[in-house]
Amino acid sequence: MKQNMEKESYSCNLITQGKLKFYSLTMPSEILAETCFVSARDDDPVEGFQRTLDEERAKEIANYLDNEDGSIPTAIVLSAQPEAELSYISKNKTLEFNKIKKAFLILDGQHRVYGFSLAKTSVRVPVIIYNGLSRKEETRLFIDINTKQRPVPTELLLDIKSLAEYDNEIESFCREIFDLFSERPDSALVGLMSQSVRIKGKISRVTFNGAIKLIFGIFGNKDSEEVYEYLNNYFKVIKRGFEKKGIDSIVKPTIFKSVVQFFPQIAQIANGDYSIENFDVILEPLFSKVSANKVQKLTSTKAVVNHFSECMNKGFTL
Repeated sequence: MKQNMEKESYSCNLITQGKLKFYSLTMPSEILAETCFVSARDDDPVEGFQRTLDEERAKEIANYLDNEDGSIPTAIVLSAQPEAELSYISKNKTLEFNKIKKAFLILDGQHRVYGFSLAKTSVRVPVIIYNGLSRKEETRLFIDINTKQRPVPTELLLDIKSLAEYDNEIESFCREIFDLFSERPDSALVGLMSQSVRIKGKISRVTFNGAIKLIFGIFGNKDSEEVYEYLNNYFKVIKRGFEKKGIDSIVKPTIFKSVVQFFPQIAQIANGDYSIENFDVILEPLFSKVSANKVQKLTSTKAVVNHFSECMNKGFTL
């Protein structure tokens, strides 16, 4: 029966790193889809070690290949199983194996392989294949790959999205306002913004965008310059008031997001007058009653905003 088994062969390079050897090659995406599998904890609690597949993520990859002329150059990392009968022909530097289901266990790239299987487009895929690994060695490699490789920070991706022309309307709007707060000398947040990395004590693009997106709808057709002016006046008053109450800073993500989410309530009271003087008057009840201890201990944005609202309404009578 083995003599009639269909074989696949591809040219490759044999590479040694430390104590392990592996093969580097490219394979058609449809062959990967036909011969690879994952060992998931949900399916095999004893031997499995990988996470369950996310079908939506795989569909995004398939769409990227089929409809966006996508390119995915990152290598899939596989471990050949005994049934694959992997063999290396050194004479012509060729790797040969049985074309069967479960010929290769995926150590890295399971969503890409699943996405390839859903895509109509066939592509050549860079592949790394280990051979003769024990389950212990496979598991250790999986752990090493997923802990020693650092993903690109989200802050950096947001920072460079405009270069790739990937910004959507809201991201572009947030970018313009963030940059104004970072660069303008009159900014209430000057020196407190971090563009491409997350730094303690500074507001990252991720935190800033997440906050602004929640109130994006209230700005209507206002441009970034107008929004900057209104928010900047508001932040100046908030900062000064917080400092008097002993609230360390508005750069803590929970506090910053709460301050931004509270802005629509204050803007509605302002009734078109977004000056520092008017914000001073409107926010006086907040600063007279807000609890620094409570604000700094609360862990949810909703709880902080609720506290702000209570302070504004406390003692109100007609």
